[in-house]
Amino acid sequence: MVDLLALQKHFILAHLAEGDVAADFTMGNGNDTLFLSQTVGERGRVYAFDLQESALISTRRHLEEQGAPQNYTLICASHHRLKEFIHEPIKAGMFNLGYLPGGDEKGITTKRATTLPAVEAALDILAPDGILLVAVYPGHDEGRLEGDMLAEYAATLSRYRICASRFQLLNSPSAPYFFIFEKAPDKPLRRPGRAAKNAARAARLAAQINEASRALAEEEGAEQ
Repeated sequence: MVDLLALQKHFILAHLAEGDVAADFTMGNGNDTLFLSQTVGERGRVYAFDLQESALISTRRHLEEQGAPQNYTLICASHHRLKEFIHEPIKAGMFNLGYLPGGDEKGITTKRATTLPAVEAALDILAPDGILLVAVYPGHDEGRLEGDMLAEYAATLSRYRICASRFQLLNSPSAPYFFIFEKAPDKPLRRPGRAAKNAARAARLAAQINEASRALAEEEGAEQ
């Protein structure tokens, strides 16, 4: 059976390494924050966001209990304000939309009005060859609408700049699923193409022919 959580980590680890910068845009109880913190290690940095003070308390306790590196900054603010707090490129970002897991207030959930600006801002600060993962929970109305909105948005992105994919169980329509947005790596310096190489070879050959012709003309002149 497909393990969506394991699959999410598989994609993140293909882009994120020790010493990198990452962000958890929906802190919750800190499980993704812990994963990112342990992945980037002491030399890396992790930013984590949540609107609810209870999420920061729960996450801080979880990180301390698990012995996470002291490489994280916990921020009590909406994720759509991320550029106010992050002033450097990130190599990976994670959104886990919906309600705070285990929270008492089921009325507090992520909203389309801030989710889309947050995803757009996260893509803006995503480093080349970086990844943004957005988990969606369509089991409630706002979650379903968030997923529809993100699918429409993803379809508008240039495939030469962002590779947008969706991973979903087809025979379980109410089950969580996720999008990944992978930014293209920086293009390497272009090496001379075949046409340029052929032109250089032709120029060398022409120079050799000219030199041979000049030498032959000098020999004929000497004989006369």
